[in-house]
Amino acid sequence: MLLQSSAKASAHEILEAFLSVIKTFKFIDLIDVLILTYVIYLLLKLIRETRAGQLIKGIIFLVAGYFISDFIGLKVVSYLLKKTLNMGVLAMIVLFQPELRRALEKAGRSKFGIRFFGLGQDTDEMKQKWTPAIDAICDSCVELSATCTGALIVVERQVRLGEQIETGTILNAVPSKEVFGNIFYPKTPLHDGAVIMRDGIILAAACFLPKPAKDALINKKLGSRHRAAIGMSENSDAIVIVVSEETGQISVALNGELTRDYTREKLKTLLEENIFNDRTEISIGRRKLFSSDSGRREKE
Repeated sequence: MLLQSSAKASAHEILEAFLSVIKTFKFIDLIDVLILTYVIYLLLKLIRETRAGQLIKGIIFLVAGYFISDFIGLKVVSYLLKKTLNMGVLAMIVLFQPELRRALEKAGRSKFGIRFFGLGQDTDEMKQKWTPAIDAICDSCVELSATCTGALIVVERQVRLGEQIETGTILNAVPSKEVFGNIFYPKTPLHDGAVIMRDGIILAAACFLPKPAKDALINKKLGSRHRAAIGMSENSDAIVIVVSEETGQISVALNGELTRDYTREKLKTLLEENIFNDRTEISIGRRKLFSSDSGRREKE
């Protein structure tokens, strides 16, 4: 009887607390809840399928361990876990630094961020710089594809690639079939690495690109050149073009996704749409090359 009375009293208190919250709930509170829900959704989306997901599981395990040890009276264990969790915010910033950096970069290169800070370029100016460069890229990729000459070309957009440019050799060259052919010819000093283009100019060659964050999930049949392309597209809004050394196939990495089977016309259309219109998604209808892909390994 005593337990039943206690349970009824608890249920009554919970109901009263709930009704009190409902009575004082305002429209601004609804906005507050929606914003918080959206932020949590973005955080979950950010950590999904990355190393951060495993770290989150570890943090949940520590929190559960603290409550259990505190409940059963393990004073030393609960004290140590409490001190560990007190440093949780700083630890999360350190542990999730790559993920937080990518999230902030993505927010900065969004259309709102570009307009707010006035970082966008005039479309006519961009067309003047990039129209001949796009033709040179497409013609070069077709020629390199015909001879199965491996190539890796990075088209810089809003996110600056200074870190990668510093690893290569500065050229400041006007793009052409001949220049690309000389750079990627197998016996030249600059062939091993990526070409980075800025404002329609070949800014640097033989640049090293970052590894992909989801390296374990990428099809193991893909070689280092394609992996570098995916990694660069994950860390920036750059368009990365790959010519396979084995098959001569032309592929494009954008927003962490690799697609292939590009002809000159398809490649030109994609470059014009993404450079001039600042689009951030690849055209659909082409096959993604992740762990589910069963294609042959492409020699780099």
